[in-house]
Amino acid sequence: MSMNAFAPAAFPSMDGPSIQSLPHNLEAEQALLGSLMFDNAVFERLSDRLRGSHFYEPFHQRLYDAVEDHIRQGMLAEPTILMERFKQDPAFQEFGGLRYLADLVDRAPPAANAPDYARVVYDLALRRDLIRIGGEIIKEAPNPATPADEQIEQAEQTLYSLAETGKPSSGFVSFSHALSGAVQMAAEAYQRDGKLAGLATNLDDLDSKLGGLHPSDLLILAGRPSMGKTALATNIAFNVARSYRWEPSPEGRKTVNGGVVAFYSLEMSAEQLAMRILADASGVSSDKLRKGEIDAADFGKIRDAAVEIGESPLFIDATGGLSISKLAARARRLKRMDHGLDLIIVDYLQLITTGENSQKNRVQEVSEITGGLKALAKELSVPIIALSQLSRQVEQREDKRPQLSDLRESGSIEQDADCVMFVYRESYYLGRAEPREGSEEHLKWQEDMDRLKNQAEVVIGKQRHGPIGIVKLSFDADTTKFGNLAQGQRYDDYGD
Repeated sequence: MSMNAFAPAAFPSMDGPSIQSLPHNLEAEQALLGSLMFDNAVFERLSDRLRGSHFYEPFHQRLYDAVEDHIRQGMLAEPTILMERFKQDPAFQEFGGLRYLADLVDRAPPAANAPDYARVVYDLALRRDLIRIGGEIIKEAPNPATPADEQIEQAEQTLYSLAETGKPSSGFVSFSHALSGAVQMAAEAYQRDGKLAGLATNLDDLDSKLGGLHPSDLLILAGRPSMGKTALATNIAFNVARSYRWEPSPEGRKTVNGGVVAFYSLEMSAEQLAMRILADASGVSSDKLRKGEIDAADFGKIRDAAVEIGESPLFIDATGGLSISKLAARARRLKRMDHGLDLIIVDYLQLITTGENSQKNRVQEVSEITGGLKALAKELSVPIIALSQLSRQVEQREDKRPQLSDLRESGSIEQDADCVMFVYRESYYLGRAEPREGSEEHLKWQEDMDRLKNQAEVVIGKQRHGPIGIVKLSFDADTTKFGNLAQGQRYDDYGD
């Protein structure tokens, strides 16, 4: 049956300027609705993207929603049963009541053609949205009160949402729809090595405590200067990118292991960050690399490591003073590329701005930034790790292990984050409190230094979906590399 198999005279006239102004195909909508009511099993063969709002005719929108509701509840969706739902609907009477629904069924095309009609309805809905978005851009463009770059970012965000979901906002979803997504996540986790539900950092004890890095989560990684928070973030980024594996899917590429990483390095240059990763991969001291104190053997290791890791999907943006809106726009752009996007790392949160002419105080700005990062994590369905500085008050305590209250502008950071982690190396502070050499205290100090050498802790102070606690890791100061400890006892309790 062709798309225009319905004779116009068989249905109420809908001619008029508003109908002609936007792309639509009422016959395709009627054919699809007729197929659905004739054979409810057709619904299972339709794309999950199709919604009632994609239909042009408002009554068709309500009719599709009614059909979907009945089918999802295990009820029969056919004209006589559906009629009860529309008895008080004026449009239902205008279209001819039960006779209209019966005609749709009588003229229904073969069930095998229903997905084709669904694609036509969906495609035309996207075109109408494009026309609407284009009109909004044209209307706003002459407005001098809104900077042009902000208008571009807003347009990009709107178009990205349209490309991802087929409409600017996905709105409510039924619990059954959300439940099926949760079951699918659990199934994918079961099939992975390590049985992780999230993205693996390859730091086994940290992965065990967090269950991996979960899509839509905002994780804060905080620490005092020289604790190693940038090193840990770099290690995680490299581990994830190096493990990347993908397979073809109808949508393009589907990540099956590791992931594509976007690293916003607002403090260090791209070359400095790459130097750290090269030291990690080659095992050559980063200090020796910087100073050029390497021999032929070291250079061979560096060259081999560079070849091995050169194709890792790790993308670095070292733009200083980046605004939250520009950061989000660039992340959307990367996700829309062939590579996709699986993890975002921001180093560090306090260096992001809210805009060129912001009049807000710093606490308000940080609140807007953390809220923006959390919204971006949900929008792109990727985990975001944002590094954060700690206040100096931690230095005033005898026990310098960080706490949630040590976060700068801690209110909004703690509130928006799904997980808050602190990097802590006791040896850093102990090394600066060396007693007089030869004394009994010095012997005890040396024992403690030997015990703590090459050890670090990640203190999980908040975790929305799991337990808090302390994870112990190895740390090589020469290569700034975090790794797994070989010893058996690698966890400590951490009270509320």
